[in-house]
Amino acid sequence: MEHLTKDTFKEKVFNFEQNKEWKFEGTIPCIIDFYADWCGPCKMVAPVLEELSKEYDGKVNIYKIDTEAQQELASMFGIRSIPSILFVPTEGQPQMSMGALPKESFEKAIIDVLKVS
Repeated sequence: MEHLTKDTFKEKVFNFEQNKEWKFEGTIPCIIDFYADWCGPCKMVAPVLEELSKEYDGKVNIYKIDTEAQQELASMFGIRSIPSILFVPTEGQPQMSMGALPKESFEKAIIDVLKVS
């Protein structure tokens, strides 16, 4: 799992300074976890994402964005509560989910939203 900064986000996910419309920069779908170190539910999601990053290695990238350190990215996505999870398919629009999801919900979204089996 990789922690993104504004610069790595623009490189790997979406270059919002160059593009007005959503244009995914990556080659495989990704999940982005918007979190903070002090957030209890975020700590519950972390081991689930760790497991998924191993199970879907090479099929789905899993990124984390610290909302305290990357406030510009958090505000760009209108993050009001954490954890907020952004599912980003290679084609089409990303979908946001709020709250600590169980592993089954992540797996369903990986199939339904990210189109990865």
